Amino acid sequence: MKKIAVVFYSGTGNTEEMAGAVSEGAKTAGSDVRIIHAESFTPEMMDSYDGVAFGCPSMGVEELEEEYFEPMFSSLEGKLPKKRIALFGSYGWGDGEWMRSWEQRTKDLGAILVSEPVITVEDPDTTAIAACKALGAALATYQ
Repeated sequence: MKKIAVVFYSGTGNTEEMAGAVSEGAKTAGSDVRIIHAESFTPEMMDSYDGVAFGCPSMGVEELEEEYFEPMFSSLEGKLPKKRIALFGSYGWGDGEWMRSWEQRTKDLGAILVSEPVITVEDPDTTAIAACKALGAALATYQ
């Protein structure tokens, strides 16, 4: 059974709702899943998981949340090569540039993105929730 971490930051609850759906998808696909707030996740924890789904909303001028999430993600950069990763998040303005930048950064660091990232504007609707479940399943079943 694969061990999956769903690591997220959420200011309004939108990304937290998405994290729950990613977790549900991975569990349904047969994985052991743990949901972890970004401020609690450390580089040492990366080795305990077969795959990690990261969720963060767009903040500021289309960037990752800078107080908790960005420092945590930066601290993991050396652990990302060849690691199975999934990305998700929500935004309220802009065009999703933060996710495109984050996706490219993650690829440049050598991570294996198991699926296209999932993004949604504001509250995740049923389509976004279904996409998050599929993202979790993809992370759980990626060979």
